[in-house]
Amino acid sequence: MKIAFIGSGYVGLVSATCLAEIGHEVISVDNDHEKIATLERGGVPIHEHLLGQLINRHHGKRLHFSTDVRDSVRKSDAVFITVGTPQSETGEADLSFVEAVASRIASAIDRKKLIVEKSTVPVRTCDSLRKTLVLNGAPRDSFSVASNPEFLREGTAVTDFLYPDRIVAGADDEFSVSALQEIYAPLTSGDYYSLKDRVPGPSNWPGKAQMILTNAKSAELIKHASNSFLAMKISFINAVSRISEAVGADISEVCAGIGSDNRIGPKFLNAGIGYGGSCFPKDISAFHAVASQYGYDFSLLSEVMRINEEQRSQFLCKVRSAVWTLRGKRLGVLGLAFKGGTEDVRESPAIAIVKALVKEGAQVHAYDPVASSKAAAQFTDPSVSYEAMSPYEVAEGSDALLILTEWKEFADLDLSRIRKLLKYPIFVDGRNLYSPKQVTDAGLVYYSIGRPPALPKEIDSPIEAGRELSDSVTFVPSAGRKTPAIEQSA
Repeated sequence: MKIAFIGSGYVGLVSATCLAEIGHEVISVDNDHEKIATLERGGVPIHEHLLGQLINRHHGKRLHFSTDVRDSVRKSDAVFITVGTPQSETGEADLSFVEAVASRIASAIDRKKLIVEKSTVPVRTCDSLRKTLVLNGAPRDSFSVASNPEFLREGTAVTDFLYPDRIVAGADDEFSVSALQEIYAPLTSGDYYSLKDRVPGPSNWPGKAQMILTNAKSAELIKHASNSFLAMKISFINAVSRISEAVGADISEVCAGIGSDNRIGPKFLNAGIGYGGSCFPKDISAFHAVASQYGYDFSLLSEVMRINEEQRSQFLCKVRSAVWTLRGKRLGVLGLAFKGGTEDVRESPAIAIVKALVKEGAQVHAYDPVASSKAAAQFTDPSVSYEAMSPYEVAEGSDALLILTEWKEFADLDLSRIRKLLKYPIFVDGRNLYSPKQVTDAGLVYYSIGRPPALPKEIDSPIEAGRELSDSVTFVPSAGRKTPAIEQSA
């Protein structure tokens, strides 16, 4: 089938490339001429595992790039809308880009086409999309509209697409159902998985992808409900981590006990500094706004968002407790992206924490394997240095080392070397990448999430670790202190 994707961001570019991988002829369209020129040259504008490999495999064959919406729509049987739906000031999803694209598609429809909404949108968006297409001149019988939400995780988006937990197809007519079934047939039939040059998948893959057929409204609701539920799991375990730390339990052990129940599962039960990124914050806010619009006070989502913000502030309290005062301190920071495996710093809790540290007078020396340049473009404060080329450069001469993003390479540091490089033996792990024993055996004082501070044998108290910080230092635990506010990252 001939398919056009309008919007070449994370979702659009990955989805277009993966549909080319399973045999379709695809055009990826964007109004960013520089991005399209980069793709035409063989460059990849985003950091995503396996994406560059597949683009190089199909570019100029089954995968093409364009800035011409009208021409691309006319050449295609199905058109996927994958433009951004950012959060508005009211918390609702801003659908102006979707509306603008719909009006351009309408003027180019010359025969029956399937229009697929793949961006994350509120329920009833397909209804509005139909109205917009008609109002802009598309005959009612010249198109069908369907919802096909994405469930891609940045860093593993290619394998998520090709080896999905489920494909949700929200269709209100037989034309849409038939077209969506044809598009995904190589995955649902299992034909793709018999190819020798397929992208490798999980070892427990069942051999065929599951397609769930729903109406359009159900599909739209599934996406927002799914993301909100996952965010709820994160906020729940972060709330439990506060109790765990207060009573002297180990949140890692608590997570193992909870996650072993197959009704719950271990995924997204990892205590840390909270969720971020381009999806969870805006999608939960949008879902809350939708609920309010239809007369339901979804207070549970309000609490999920509140706990997430508070978790960042509590981490700042933890850092302050570790080094006493922040003004004038040199802090090494590992990780700027909102999660490991991506360069995306949108709504990154790491960026929010760095901003808060700088606001209190700290000097931050940061390192991220791929996100440093994007972070530097977003946050240009001279108190933050992005020049370090390794975790060890960041650690050298720092008063403390902080882990803010769960990159795999940060979980395998030479801790003895870190101890020698640091000015003081203070290690604050916002992602619980280590066991307390690993860190204390290297001579470091270890602060983590949901566990009490862990001390090496030669240090009797957290005060001892930073005694030189002040002749009259007094350790003040975070409990009982006012939680500082942390500004949302832009």
